[in-house]
Amino acid sequence: MLRFILMFFLLFSCAGLTFATEEFAAQTGQNCVYCHLDPSGGGELTAQGQAFVAAQAAAGTPVASSGFAKLLRLVVGSLHLLTAVFWFGTIFYVHLVLKPAYAAQGLPRGEVRVGLISMAIMALTGLYLTWVRFATWQSLVDTRFGQLLLVKVGLFAVMTSMGLVAVFIVGPRLRKKRATCATSVEIVLGDMTAEQLARCDGQEGRPACFAYKGKIYDASNSPMWKKGQHMQRHSAAGDLTLALGQAPHGEDRVMRLPEVGALLTSGATSGEGPKKQFFFLAYLNLILAVAILLIVALWRWG
Repeated sequence: MLRFILMFFLLFSCAGLTFATEEFAAQTGQNCVYCHLDPSGGGELTAQGQAFVAAQAAAGTPVASSGFAKLLRLVVGSLHLLTAVFWFGTIFYVHLVLKPAYAAQGLPRGEVRVGLISMAIMALTGLYLTWVRFATWQSLVDTRFGQLLLVKVGLFAVMTSMGLVAVFIVGPRLRKKRATCATSVEIVLGDMTAEQLARCDGQEGRPACFAYKGKIYDASNSPMWKKGQHMQRHSAAGDLTLALGQAPHGEDRVMRLPEVGALLTSGATSGEGPKKQFFFLAYLNLILAVAILLIVALWRWG
């Protein structure tokens, strides 16, 4: 986080190397829409904007970026948007299709990698795009575009912080609790509580069992559930009713596995603290993702 802050200040300290449309608006006394077809500024110019650029070039103070600078900004901006779509798409897919419960036993490695890489790319590309968009701190604070950007950066910082907490604090707690349950008591297949089921993770010779619609199935001998993992997305030792309900295959695949008991509703499940923390972070992350999209909508059409 300290490196992120230092880089942010370093980029703004070098901002004099760029051009800012807000400065040009101050020179002309007109709003962004006077020079740009987009009311928020940037992009295609109006006839007045083209005339202004030509006049500045004739006076020896060109305002247009070089061809390389434009290409670089386009590439970085495209990467920023692509990463945002990929990251936010994963968030919405998890909440609307898989449901957060599928990761309540510990975050899948694939989602962890996507999240960490996406956060890093969005931070770096966002810094560059901010650097080329604003020449001074004042233009960032005084303009509506800049104010919305600051709000967006704040929301992104909160999302990043929560993601790091989920990956490095809550996730290990979930896995630790699961490992503790798995080695604490001898496993006897049959009717189980959620806590007893948590021991059947398919690791180190333990059976690989999961619950589906109130029944417990033993997948220990299934080639599709090696070491308690199904397609690197679903883990045994939990209730997979929601997760498997969204699988591309029908529930007949589940029914082929040996049914060994029922999932008991009695008995308190330990480890509820980390699970509640995980669900809180997951749903708050979804709310913040929607808020960022609303900020982007205000930029373009508000």
